[in-house]
Parts: sequence; C-alpha cells; structure tokens
Amino acid sequence: MPTSNSIVWFRRDLRAFDHAALHHALRDAVQNGGEVYCVFVFDTDILAGLPRNDRRVRFIHACLAELDAELRRLGGGLIVRHGAARDSLPRLAAELGAGTVYVNGDYEPDAIARDAAVASALALEGRRLLVFKDGVVFEKNEVLTLSKGLYSVFTPYKNAWLKRLASQPEAVAPWMIEPYAAALAPLLEASLPTLPELGFDDGPLPAPAGMSGATQLFEAFLPRLADYGTARDFPGLSATSQLSIHLRFGTTSVRHLVRTLQQMMALGAGGAGAPVWLSELIWREFYAMILFQHPHIAGRSFKPAFDAVEWEAGDTARELFAAWCEGRTGYPLVDAAMAQLNTTGFMHNRLRMVTASFLVKDLGIDWRWGERYFARQLNDYDMASNVGGWQWAASTGCDAQPWFRIFNPVTQSQKFDARGVFIRQYLPQLATLDARDIHAPWLVPADELEACGIVLRKDYPWPVVDHGEARQKTLERFAVVKAARPET
Repeated sequence: MPTSNSIVWFRRDLRAFDHAALHHALRDAVQNGGEVYCVFVFDTDILAGLPRNDRRVRFIHACLAELDAELRRLGGGLIVRHGAARDSLPRLAAELGAGTVYVNGDYEPDAIARDAAVASALALEGRRLLVFKDGVVFEKNEVLTLSKGLYSVFTPYKNAWLKRLASQPEAVAPWMIEPYAAALAPLLEASLPTLPELGFDDGPLPAPAGMSGATQLFEAFLPRLADYGTARDFPGLSATSQLSIHLRFGTTSVRHLVRTLQQMMALGAGGAGAPVWLSELIWREFYAMILFQHPHIAGRSFKPAFDAVEWEAGDTARELFAAWCEGRTGYPLVDAAMAQLNTTGFMHNRLRMVTASFLVKDLGIDWRWGERYFARQLNDYDMASNVGGWQWAASTGCDAQPWFRIFNPVTQSQKFDARGVFIRQYLPQLATLDARDIHAPWLVPADELEACGIVLRKDYPWPVVDHGEARQKTLERFAVVKAARPET
C-alpha cells in the first residue's frame, strides 16, 4: 500500500536547485514524514527512432551524472530507469511504496497525454501525481487580456507579462532545496546506465553540460549582455548566451535568469541588451502558452485559413528539400547555416529565420517538413518554440511575419554576415572569395571565380531557384489567403 514516501520525477528540469517539484516534495516529507526518491526515466517512447549518435542523449546523460553527484552531496541520489515512462513510473512507485509522484509540468501534447496516463495508473493503486509550474515564470492562462482572453500577439503579451511580474515579484522567488534535504532517501549504488547500455554511442558533448555548464555559459554571457540587442543578429559574432539547450533540459532555472536580469537592471547594469534578452525569455513563454492553449499548431496552421495553401509536392519538392537539408541550395548563407546545424546541432536564431523563410517562400515547401527536420537536428529542440518559429516564418502562425514579406537570402547575407566570416567558417570552399562576392557567387564572372579556384556546379552549387521568380510564385501561392488580414 502507498506510504508517506514520495518520488520526484525529473524530466526537463535536470538540476537540484530552485526546483519546484523537488522543493514541495522535500518540504512535505519534512512535515509529514517519509523519504523522497529522485528518479529519471530514459523514456523509450521518446528515444525510439533516434540515431545511435544523438547528441541530445549524450548531453542528457552527462547532465544526469552531475545531477546524481549533487543529489548525493545533499544526502540522496538519482534512480535511473530505461523503459516506457507511463509503465516505469507506476511500477517504481509501487516498489518504493511512494504515495505521491511530484513532477514539473510539460506543455507539449504528447507529454500531457503521457502524464495523464501515469496519473491514471497511479490512481488505480491509490497514489497521486502532483504537477508544479517550474519551466516558465507564467504558464497556461496566467497572462490574460483585460477581458480575460488569451493573447495571440507577442508585444501585448509581453507588456502584460511584465506588468504581472511587477505586481507579483514572488513569481521568480527561488524554490529552496537545502533546508529540506534531510528528507532525501540515501542511495548506496549509482544506477546510471552507460550510453551503450541505452543503445547510444558515446562521443563529444554539444555544449558544456549540467548545472555547472549552464552557470559557466551564463557567467561568460553577462559581460556581453549590454551589446546583445545589436550584436545578436550577426552569426559570425559570439553574442548570444548559448543557454537554449540548458533551458530546454532545465539545467538552469528561468527564475534565476530573470532574477539576475532584474538585479542588474535595478543597478543600471546590462545596458540596452538586458531588456532585449528578457524579451527573448518571454517569447519562450509566449510560445509555450500558445502550444498549450492551441495544441493543433503542432501539425496545422494557427490560422486555419492558411491550411488552404498548396505546397510543392512530388519528386522535385523532395529533391529541393534534400538540397536544403544538406546545404546545397547555392545560397551561401542558407548553406552555411544548414552546415552549422548538421555538424553541431546548433543554429543561430537569425539563421533559423533565414533558412525557414527560404524553405517555405523560395522553395515553396511545407513548413512542417522543415519543422520536423529541425526537431531531429537541434540540440535545443523545444516543440513550442520550434513550431512557433516555423509558423512565424511561414506566415501561418500567431503574430507571424506577413505572408507578403519575404526574406531575400542575399541581402540577409550582406546585412548580417557582411564580411562573410560565418560563411567562410562553414563553407571553406568559398573562403577565397572577397566580402563583395561571397554572398552570391553565381554573379561573379567565371574568370574571376577561376582565379579564386572555384568552379560553380563543381566546387559549389548553382542556385536551385531564382529568388525573384520564387518570390512571385510565393505571392501567387498565398493568394488563397489574400483576403485574410495579415498580422502587423
């Protein structure tokens, strides 16, 4: 029968500080008796189909090793299982005599369904699942319009978010762990399987891992924060925080990040970049709210009228998609961005917009194809942000780029990688071109290309489409929704 013991089920929250579910489980145990077991499940429902060399699994594994070490320092440890979470959690709760499983909420449709299945299985044995807010400052319907409606445009949402935080500063107060750590159940033996035991290959990590990795990156970013607002659009610069993977897997606390920004801005530090970076954190919460409230966007347009758009299909579309995936479009900034994604699992945010726009509005390919490819490749893949970003670029989402505004991949390259620093890093075959020519090699006379040791179609592809012609096709393609009022 259930006892006063409990479980904290770690998922997207791989840290042992400022952790809502862990705090509540430990505090309740101190007050009511019992011990708290910390658990992570390598969920086969999620892992199925991933390649053996998946970078994210390696990252998670390294984060778990550090989490286990920190929990042991506090007097506990981490139990790790490998199986379907919807089966493993109820079984483990029975083994440990745990009456309650504490978790932090997840807003993706499949995760919500999984948690409902776990809750039902637990309830059959008189146990319960308690869900807490942790990965965001404000969730679900906490930020509403004056008429208690939901926002679908970011700027009013951001203003309301900031107003709510100003009136509710405790929303970013830390959840304390150490004062209640005596309730952690001690573990004698480690239970973290090796990567090969899980069916994955060991290898280099895509980013500094764990809580220490997040701290390292954040501390390195703070001196650059003042310039973030202007420098963040240039992929050749080291101007961003690189914390997206840590926010995705919860090795840092969003409350900690927001508190730090608040403290800096109160002291006049952080310059113009601090509020811009805060806006990026709020974008993340905006998209999480949109996905939770409108789960259909995982596979359909936020604006139903845009489901009528007819995308390219057939062999030609598949060939163009393959060229895009492999960085063979003939547009250097697009190809360099895809090379960055394919080799590192990271893509700069400006380039996510450029490559997405190119796939949808130059190649005429369904945004869902690109969204799924990013889902496989991105280290920091988060469904809410990825779907939101793709629908923004495709003009099918909330607060989206109007369908008649189409990025020119050459002018984007000239503006945001003017000297070709980023292009040369990922397309070394173009390194001999000067800053004027590197953005559009097909416009360079053949003899000049030859002098640089470059033969188009041999050393680098000819453009797969003409941007001007593609732009006109896109305008015609979206004519089906021309009557729809574009977001501005």
